[in-house]
Amino acid sequence: MPNKVHCAHILVKTEKEAHAALERIQKGEKFANIAKVVSICPSKKHGGDLGTFGRGKMVKEFEKAAFTLQKGQISPITKTKFGYHIIKRLE
Repeated sequence: MPNKVHCAHILVKTEKEAHAALERIQKGEKFANIAKVVSICPSKKHGGDLGTFGRGKMVKEFEKAAFTLQKGQISPITKTKFGYHIIKRLE
């Protein structure tokens, strides 16, 4: 398990919105483009890019999902107190 990961994410308020975004990704739309349009996180300006972060920097559910991904892999929908996330490991 790495000590740090570089991820992007899409954050939405509802599970329905998350499923719609995930479906768009699965149909081949670029992750960053979807993040810019639908995400409610300020990171949307950067295509959802959160930069590199270490353990203990994100909420537990987000961290668990992010640190289990391989480079280029996209997570299942992950629920946190902030909403519903789709996470992509960039590096």
